[in-house]
Amino acid sequence: MKVSGFTIIRNGIKYFYPFVEAIKSILPLCDEVIVNVGGSEDSTLETIKSIKDDRIKIILSEWDMSLRENGEVLSIETNKALKNCKGDWCFYIQADEVLHEKYIPAVKNALEKYLNNKKVAALRFYYKHFYGSYDYFQDNYRNWYFREVRVIKNSEDIVSWGDAMNFKHKDGSSVNFKDIDAEIYHYGWVRPPNTMLLKRIDFHKLYHTDKEVEQLASSITHYDDLGNLKKFQGTHPAVMQERIKMLNWDFDAKLDKQKPDWVRKILIFLHPLIKRIFKSKDKKD
Repeated sequence: MKVSGFTIIRNGIKYFYPFVEAIKSILPLCDEVIVNVGGSEDSTLETIKSIKDDRIKIILSEWDMSLRENGEVLSIETNKALKNCKGDWCFYIQADEVLHEKYIPAVKNALEKYLNNKKVAALRFYYKHFYGSYDYFQDNYRNWYFREVRVIKNSEDIVSWGDAMNFKHKDGSSVNFKDIDAEIYHYGWVRPPNTMLLKRIDFHKLYHTDKEVEQLASSITHYDDLGNLKKFQGTHPAVMQERIKMLNWDFDAKLDKQKPDWVRKILIFLHPLIKRIFKSKDKKD
């Protein structure tokens, strides 16, 4: 059994992506890791080269940042990396995602267990979304995805879809997956405040026109999804320890202003119903 890892990154230093940690976190499972590096304004390429691991294979690509519909450029570039994978399995890790080493045995077991099972084409992971700092994570499963496919079998018919959050068959149909007892730690919302603001504004350029981004910019803040945060009591991946030491900004999670847990859980559960009620009311008005 051979396993290929693959990822994409552009301006990783500028936007404070833990892309080195992401790559290193899956290396113990991989025979190779394909890294699609887009033209950057910083030392992203040099930083990846500095990892000094023969399993890392870099491909250079000029991303078409004029593609503004549904973040399509992300899946296009992800598929470029995927096409270079030679393994039986392909492990996709985004540049702000890290696999905790404690889950490596579970992932390896799943890779071996389902390798020859033709009914299983992918493995789906649980997610933990850290927010504001490494001490807090999001607890609202309605607003934050809590499971995603990150490992697929190497097949010409399975591709990255949309804004590279999902994988589907080329005809748009879903892939058959198995949920595994492993979790991806997502650090995309843990950045210095000014970097977070810059990243949020620039990220909108993947989905909107310059004029739309200009209109949105005034309403974008550093962190605006408070109210459902939990204090993290576990341990972070070993590869993240040096980055965590770099934390030099203050973040107020405002836990004292959150509703009691039992109230929050009821509101989260009822969210789709409440949303439909307000949507119906708006139509009547």
